[in-house]
Amino acid sequence: MKHVTKKYSNGEVTVIWQSAKCIHSGICARGLSNVFRPKESPWIKTDAATTAEIIEQVKKCPSGALSFEMNSQRD
Repeated sequence: MKHVTKKYSNGEVTVIWQSAKCIHSGICARGLSNVFRPKESPWIKTDAATTAEIIEQVKKCPSGALSFEMNSQRD
């Protein structure tokens, strides 16, 4: 199986998904189903919730497959 890393951004935060770490627990989709939609492509819709809601849910990922980084604001 090919292991991939994908990034999804809403401009403020970038969600990073690492397929090799994912245990498919479904916590992300059950907790924030408007953002994490595994049957769709792309499966992470970062514009469907606030940055704070996304960060809170990503932190609940039990395997660490989901992580995030804040995008720097450049003036």
